[in-house]
Amino acid sequence: MNRQRNRGRVTAAALAAMCAVAVLPGQAHAAGPGVYAFDPDAKNVQGAVTNVEASTLDEGVPYRSMIKPGEKLYYRVTLDDVSAAYVSAVAVPGDSGAVAYGDGISISLRETDDTQCDSGRANFGSGAYARPITAYASRTVKEGGSTCQEGGPYDVLVERESKAGSSPEPWDLELRFLHEPKLRSGTSMPTEAPESWPSASAKPLTGKQQKRSGGSGFSDATSLENGRWQDTVAPGQTRFYRVPVDWGQQIHATAGLSNSTSGGKDFVGSALTLSLANPAQGPVSDATLSYSGSPASASLRPLPPVAYRNRFDSSSQVSAVRFAGWYYLSVSLSPKLKESYGAEPIPFELSVQVKNQPEESPYEGDAGVFGVTDQDREVARKGQNAEQAAKSGPMTVVAAAGIGTGSVLVLGLGVWTLLARRRASAPAPAAGHPAGGGHQPPQGW
Repeated sequence: MNRQRNRGRVTAAALAAMCAVAVLPGQAHAAGPGVYAFDPDAKNVQGAVTNVEASTLDEGVPYRSMIKPGEKLYYRVTLDDVSAAYVSAVAVPGDSGAVAYGDGISISLRETDDTQCDSGRANFGSGAYARPITAYASRTVKEGGSTCQEGGPYDVLVERESKAGSSPEPWDLELRFLHEPKLRSGTSMPTEAPESWPSASAKPLTGKQQKRSGGSGFSDATSLENGRWQDTVAPGQTRFYRVPVDWGQQIHATAGLSNSTSGGKDFVGSALTLSLANPAQGPVSDATLSYSGSPASASLRPLPPVAYRNRFDSSSQVSAVRFAGWYYLSVSLSPKLKESYGAEPIPFELSVQVKNQPEESPYEGDAGVFGVTDQDREVARKGQNAEQAAKSGPMTVVAAAGIGTGSVLVLGLGVWTLLARRRASAPAPAAGHPAGGGHQPPQGW
């Protein structure tokens, strides 16, 4: 009798636990301030101080590494002779590490004789507070090109710049190497940047505001579609989101920080940073706002519609919107706000608008990360991150915790039926001992 009772308690407790972890899409909470969510599939790799000793990065595989102040580290990639290639580095300082204006990282792609193909740089800007920043470098194959056109090994050089007063702690790195898909055979693509494009700011959205909690890194960024999204961000924290932007479409984004309820009124410059990165995790644009306890907002500058020809523009903001795919928005709040406004998260609204109808992809076959599918748009509607989307399918409803609400209900009914059968077959209670008071669901169901 005791064994049956204990077994029932364990089963009920397990059921209650499953119910507790089943949450609605878009309601998963990001990690605490300063905690970055690295790709769970990332492989550890050590940078080399000499290029001949560099470890090779495989295409499409995320890597995790580390870099110290002033270090110059080499990695190696193998390129073909027909595809554009991109190598990105996300630098993640510790949340307690001090950074100064101009601190940052640079990444360059080079031939093994040190001929530079391309380089990119990212720094913390006037805000000068630690947060994830990203930079990328590329190789483009073009007719008549004289350098970096051959297939074979290439060096990736990542350098860290830190001022004398900056923290000496190492920074974590997240590295990724991607090939752009081949163009359709016979496709005649333009070789010059667009001369003009719609540059007007988007009108403010007026629809109903919805809550959706951001992720803590590129790998677990929460998907968004057009709308007004409410979240909170704590001092020193960065929230990550992703938006599907197809060929011919134009993205607009605004972040609005609410008023403080702490009573503080001190002025904090560059209090919030709104950043946009492209599908290769290359920086596109950012905007900052100052804060003094009253509502404030910042909008990204208008960007051109996504087009292959944008890559030929001299502006890095225009050239970065050169392919379709998931575009990443991040919202960072300066840790300096903690001094005047406390450590509690502050509500903010992220307004997202993607305009225009999708156009045809110029690529041959599957575009991979450089395309948008109907499934991507459905994932954005549901508010899933990449892991949640991978676990979901046509026959499965997946909640944000990775366990489907429907699955929990079905499993719960099965467990409850089993409990009822066990109790029905149990010996009748002895005289003077009251029977159980009915089959009530366990608390929390």
